[in-house]
Amino acid sequence: MPMLGLGTWENTNADECRNAVQTALEMGYRHIDTAQAYGNEAEVGEGIAAADVPREDVFLATKVWIDNLARDDVVETTKRSLDELGVDYVDLLYVHWPAREYDPEETLSAFNELYDEGLIERIGVSNFEPEHVDEAIEHSDAPIFANQVELHPLLPQEELREHCADRDVELVAYSPLARGEIAGNDTIAAIAEKHDASPFQVSLAWIREKGVTAIPKATSEEHIRDNWESLGVDLDDDDVTEIDAIDRTDRRVDPSFAPW
Repeated sequence: MPMLGLGTWENTNADECRNAVQTALEMGYRHIDTAQAYGNEAEVGEGIAAADVPREDVFLATKVWIDNLARDDVVETTKRSLDELGVDYVDLLYVHWPAREYDPEETLSAFNELYDEGLIERIGVSNFEPEHVDEAIEHSDAPIFANQVELHPLLPQEELREHCADRDVELVAYSPLARGEIAGNDTIAAIAEKHDASPFQVSLAWIREKGVTAIPKATSEEHIRDNWESLGVDLDDDDVTEIDAIDRTDRRVDPSFAPW
């Protein structure tokens, strides 16, 4: 799984979404993330098809929404997602939230069926707390590959990072720029100036230092490139220590059905 990807949450303008995916892939990105709930799987698929990049080189992930987590619904809606995306398989399929129709045994049984059929290559979970991760591992024959959660310097998720690392579950960070809030942090700004980088690049570099994959959303070529160039930002130990010391917990995504 490439450690930097393109997120597509709230990218609902068809042309913008299609163009963003194509632009990112042709720039060098090889990880694209979407979801049933985003309403843009067709446009994401069109962007992948339009890019001059072989499908097998693209790590493509989508998520099953909380209304579709009953066993038969998982299978039916995932096949519909594949049709929308215009692909034969996805590299990673997530349970979007442990909420509403989610039942660990029933839901993950359906995910395992899709895995055995070769329609998905990896099983993931999203927005899972430590106890939910353990429960999913217990009920899945196939490995739980990743847990996608909000994670950034203002929400470092240290306990969850350690928990997932101990269980060989990768972490994927959504909203890795704290929905733009990173730009206003003085510590991040000072480190960005030191490295002649943007605050957003520093946030992405810090996440990478933690061994976490980031999938920042971007629509313009400028922002897609700015995020991509974070791969050239190398933080030193002092930088990481300073960012670790930011005393703030700022969760930007907190729906009423969240498990925390």
